[in-house]
Amino acid sequence: MIYTIDAIATHWINSWAGHSRFADLLMVWISSIGVPLLVFAVACQWWDRHDRKHTRHVLLAAGFSFLIGLALNQLILLFVQRARPYDGGITSLLMPPSGDPSFPSDHATASFAIAATFLVHRFRRAAAFLAAAILISISRIYIGTHYVSDIVGGALTGILAVGMVWWKYREGTRADRFLTGIF
Repeated sequence: MIYTIDAIATHWINSWAGHSRFADLLMVWISSIGVPLLVFAVACQWWDRHDRKHTRHVLLAAGFSFLIGLALNQLILLFVQRARPYDGGITSLLMPPSGDPSFPSDHATASFAIAATFLVHRFRRAAAFLAAAILISISRIYIGTHYVSDIVGGALTGILAVGMVWWKYREGTRADRFLTGIF
């Protein structure tokens, strides 16, 4: 039953592909460079003069969450080898196929790790990063590379990583002062 709902929702979002060349190109572009652009946007804030120590703490926390989230995905892949939706005829693919399993989505993990870090730290522009994470995630379904549940799983992995970092990496600690003092 859950798989059926997941497949129907995935197919519905992917069914919008192919109707507009502009929308297709935009979604492929977002899917391809959305995460690198988010990482670049985070990195560019390192030299921001507004509340420098706090800003750097949040940026480091986002980076740690990003990396831990992707590491968690690798652990999950040891146990879950889900085929891509295009392999099962659920979606039409707009870009070359991927060689790795579908669940969880690394794109969703990475983008939601960054956005959730900004949200829990009440960091300025958090809403923009959340909107970008949602758009990147929708683009992955739109172009046919992920199921909706892959995105939800990836987002949850990213959020779990944020919780782990929030628990262990505290602002103002000796390690934090050292790391935020670099450059």
